[in-house]
Amino acid sequence: MTERSTREDYRAFRTIPTRWMDNDVYGHVNNVVHYALFDTALTGWLIEQGVLDVRAGRQIGLVVETGCRYFDPIAFPDVVTAGICVARIGTSSVRYEVALFRNDEEEAISEGHFVHVFVDRESRRPTPLSEALRAALTTISVTAD
Repeated sequence: MTERSTREDYRAFRTIPTRWMDNDVYGHVNNVVHYALFDTALTGWLIEQGVLDVRAGRQIGLVVETGCRYFDPIAFPDVVTAGICVARIGTSSVRYEVALFRNDEEEAISEGHFVHVFVDRESRRPTPLSEALRAALTTISVTAD
């Protein structure tokens, strides 16, 4: 059995309540909702840091890779806390590690990763991370670059 991460493994947190519609016919939050929670947590954090403008920014992040391992179910009305950290910062890409925690539990109920490639909004070609973005990502990085 794989060891689960705990809250102390992450550097930033966002709380997201589950919704009734997140439950599937099996009575738990469907696996695809975990990905939506990851994306919501990451995008919200980037916006809060002032380094992503989803409506008008010249640079946007495109998801090019994801993965997830599931340990325990969540179901409405659970409250989810997403733990976020940065595992790797490249020239134009970032690998985030994300875990979901149910209510006040310390062990993750799912763990995943997202890789963003930052691109020019118009051309969709990779662009180097802005200085502000790189600085914000460094604050939640778990590795030395």
